[in-house]
Amino acid sequence: MQVLSKQVEAYLEKSSWIRQMFEKGRELKQKYGPENVFDFSLGNPDLPPPQEVAQGLKELAEQVSKPFALGYMPNAGLPELRQALAKYLSQEQKVELEEQDIIVTCGAAGGLNALFRAILEPGDEVVCPAPYFVEYGFYVQNFKGILKTVPCKPLTFELDLDGLEAAIGPKVRAVLINSPNNPTGQVYSEEELKALVDILKAKSRQFGRPILLVSDEPYRFLTYDQVQVPSILSLYADSVIVSSFSKSLALAGERVGYIAVCPQMEQKEDLLAGLVLTNRILGYVNAPVIGQYLILKSLGSLVDTEKYVLRRKVMAEVLSNAGLEFSLPRGGFYFFPKAPHEKDHEFVRILIEEKVLAVPGSGFGYPGYVRFAFCVDDNIIARSADAIRTAVEKALKA
Repeated sequence: MQVLSKQVEAYLEKSSWIRQMFEKGRELKQKYGPENVFDFSLGNPDLPPPQEVAQGLKELAEQVSKPFALGYMPNAGLPELRQALAKYLSQEQKVELEEQDIIVTCGAAGGLNALFRAILEPGDEVVCPAPYFVEYGFYVQNFKGILKTVPCKPLTFELDLDGLEAAIGPKVRAVLINSPNNPTGQVYSEEELKALVDILKAKSRQFGRPILLVSDEPYRFLTYDQVQVPSILSLYADSVIVSSFSKSLALAGERVGYIAVCPQMEQKEDLLAGLVLTNRILGYVNAPVIGQYLILKSLGSLVDTEKYVLRRKVMAEVLSNAGLEFSLPRGGFYFFPKAPHEKDHEFVRILIEEKVLAVPGSGFGYPGYVRFAFCVDDNIIARSADAIRTAVEKALKA
């Protein structure tokens, strides 16, 4: 007797490569000991949250005896947090945002699902550059939409603007970007984004409805070499930011994010009303209250980003010495080097033989490459050098 839907059965068969590697890591660590396994598979921040988070927890503990301290709240989030976020994001995004322009969500994933529920009709399309975070496809399909992907330029991972323009047809409702990008670490330049905006304006006029530009930005806080992440809200009226504090405050398990809608959007009030509704009817009701209080107390704080600077340097040396070809990530905490002979599955299998865990680029819609997450201790990265070099040598001989 079939219990699962055919769609979910198909999802399970394909299953996320990231999660598969996570389970393989558990198996290897039990067999060989955690200290003998080099796990670069999961983007799970290992740094402790900043001190402001701990202080916020202490203050909250003193208030929980009050009535409704942890009760229901407005579906759009704590008013005082939305006000604080509007002020903070106005500086970050270089536009004047107000409280009503912000919806607090259950992480960026909850924000994207609320957004797609609000804007997609069955058969509508969302265009996304590849490589991309694999669950984007699931989020779009949740609401009977279709994710269309356009490969970025090899190795540099710059946008293929001609490819994106060709992919945007009358069924396209939104273009979804992720910058800094997971898995490549690329930050799309202002020049690229302005060119994309010109395409979207022309296509919106052609098809008689606005095409949204949606930017998923959980890694905005983490860039290198003085790289700046351009603000799409200042470039395009029909734009939406979705982000979270999972990485910047190391609160991935607390599930707090937000949607920010461009204040110049013509139908802003309609979209925001829809987002408040979908945030509720998808079952989120509201983002976790404890997490919202913690964000309010620690907004503007960050984990120790200097540790990521060091780790990027060490990982670059390890991969370079192993003979792998890559672009230095401009943001985030991932490397995405080219696999030997561009056989990503085979290379990942050989890496596992050397007790190294990484994720094949096929899992991100971009075969021939492999993702290494460097949100692990720099000593672990350094100790992996021999194993990765041996795996590359084996792969080249295969």
